[in-house]
Amino acid sequence: MEHLDLVLDSVRGMLNTTVDITEKIPVGYEPNWFERTWLSLFDGRNELLTFTAIAFLMHEMVYFGRYLPFLICDYIPAFRKYKIQDNKEVTPAMQWKCLKSLLFSHFIIEGPLMLMFLPVAKLAGIRTTEMPLPGLQEMAVQIAVFFVMEDFWHYWIHRLFHWGPLYRKVHKIHHEFSSPFGMTAEYAHPLETVIFGQGTIGGPILYCNFIGSVHSVTMFAWIWLRLFQAIDAHSGYDFPWSLHNILPFWAGADHHDYHHAAFVNNFSSSFRWWDTIFGTDTKYHAHKARLAAAKTAKKSE
Repeated sequence: MEHLDLVLDSVRGMLNTTVDITEKIPVGYEPNWFERTWLSLFDGRNELLTFTAIAFLMHEMVYFGRYLPFLICDYIPAFRKYKIQDNKEVTPAMQWKCLKSLLFSHFIIEGPLMLMFLPVAKLAGIRTTEMPLPGLQEMAVQIAVFFVMEDFWHYWIHRLFHWGPLYRKVHKIHHEFSSPFGMTAEYAHPLETVIFGQGTIGGPILYCNFIGSVHSVTMFAWIWLRLFQAIDAHSGYDFPWSLHNILPFWAGADHHDYHHAAFVNNFSSSFRWWDTIFGTDTKYHAHKARLAAAKTAKKSE
């Protein structure tokens, strides 16, 4: 209760203040173009509401924007050969059902959570309008750490959600689409949305508590890349240029699509190593071996 009161007090305080960017620029420091643009978004505005609006709009644009190329691929016959489950069709009815669920989740579940995020983040030490902004090297290192932390969280929570009662009451909704398409990345029970979301925001908060400060610009870059990863993993397409063909430890759609098709194995989000270490990819590898054998036999005919 004490922590909750602290957050609510922070929310009330933030709702009654506006940002003066002249107070955010250190004496003698000359912001670059990006820093000036970033500060201008907050200048004279309420920081909490502005941050939430930026977070929400970015999420919607990145989520549906990232799905758009895969949607276009569905209507171009030349890309059909890259479809993993090429015997399955994505119908308009499936897309509409998924979209309705997502809009409810984004506005009713995720929107309010975004509103509550900044007060918690500030208490943890995450910066928003403070200058200077982080450099690319700092951002890259922190985002790499966030990917590893989220993947570890996702692996174990995902395995837990495949436990009988939790699967039937919660996770089964996400598995409604045995042949996923990009938009299904966040098609899930509200409880699952909240719990998996902790893995995304938890990394930066834990990093602040134990390692060092994180800027919200890095947070946005991290969430952007995490959305790219999640939508790609659910895309249903495996292209020659897909990342897992360049980085063998990357999961990608090839890895996650099997999980939707078979309902077992491959619980990780971004990487393959936890499934390899704990032996939760044996059926997946057997499946790949059968496909390779069938392909070889067909060539020899």
